[in-house]
Amino acid sequence: MKLKKVNTKSIDEIREEMIDRVTTSKSDIFRIGEQCRQDYESMTTELQNIKDMMVNLIEEGNQLEDQVYQARLMLSEVSMNFKHYTEEEVREAYEKAHQLQMDLSINWQYKKQLLEKRDDLERRLIGLDDTIDRADQLISQISVVMNYLTSDLKQVGEVIETAKAKQDFGLKIIEAQEEERKRLSREIHDGPAQMLANVIMRSDLIERVYKDKGPDEAFAEVHSYKKMVRAALYEVRRIIYDLRPMALDDLGLVPTLRKYLKTIEEYHNHSRIEFVNIGLERRLPTKYEVALFRMIQESVQNALKHANACEIKVRLEITNDAVTVLIKDNGVGFDTSIKKPESFGMIGMRERVDLLEGEITYDSKIGKGTSVLIRVPLIN
Repeated sequence: MKLKKVNTKSIDEIREEMIDRVTTSKSDIFRIGEQCRQDYESMTTELQNIKDMMVNLIEEGNQLEDQVYQARLMLSEVSMNFKHYTEEEVREAYEKAHQLQMDLSINWQYKKQLLEKRDDLERRLIGLDDTIDRADQLISQISVVMNYLTSDLKQVGEVIETAKAKQDFGLKIIEAQEEERKRLSREIHDGPAQMLANVIMRSDLIERVYKDKGPDEAFAEVHSYKKMVRAALYEVRRIIYDLRPMALDDLGLVPTLRKYLKTIEEYHNHSRIEFVNIGLERRLPTKYEVALFRMIQESVQNALKHANACEIKVRLEITNDAVTVLIKDNGVGFDTSIKKPESFGMIGMRERVDLLEGEITYDSKIGKGTSVLIRVPLIN
């Protein structure tokens, strides 16, 4: 079957439209996340103020309880020796005891109101943290698509014109982008919207626990939620770092890889990642550092997510003429003799290597792990 000539101008227009739409979606989600962060900071300050007021009220309440106790003793004394006190002294004793009891009751009511407000703020903070986490995840996923659109497809117009395989790759990118948009829409619906609904249900739950079982059980419930928040915050930090480490621009490839792989190892505490640099530790042109970092990142993520590897070794060698990277894992592996459609990530890696005029090879056996060898010449 004769292949039709591809209109590269139309492909570029489609790519630009895709970039515009994805950028708009990313900006909207970013604004949601920033608003949540501002609300989180404001609520955190308000929560701390409430806690400080609670401390003062508790101290005041303890003092009032002592004063009420003393007043009751005085009333008892007056009742038993009524004839020894004047009418004015009796009235003052009763009024003082009554006023102190009223002050103690007001103190208790105020503490109860502050306690309810504190619990409500803590529940809302949990919901905001979950929303921030979901927004950052969505931004991370959008950034992956943007990376393919702005980097891997930058020269697609010139390359795709002469090969049907390149045409299929471009169509696959479009299909993946549309699927990503659907998934993002679904995740926003199932994520932040559902989480806000859960906040209301959680608040009702803790309120019922507090009323039925008392503050100790309610505090235990809040404590468990705090653990979830800490885990979510850790995940947020990991995702933010995963978007594009600032150290890549500031320090270069080697220090960034060292820090990134250590962070991933800490997150996947069941896996061990070893990084060895046996070559020069010097800066490379930006296009090399970004491409190499993304390829190593993709290989390590594949080993963790798909190969279930518990041990990964990354060896980097930078010479004056080339960069060589070996990523080896002890995962489940695969049969290289069986031809299967490559994953989106593997296709992207090959495109990156081609743009740098390098080469990438895979060596794997079922049950014996996988080795990925990348070699990129440095063109001065």
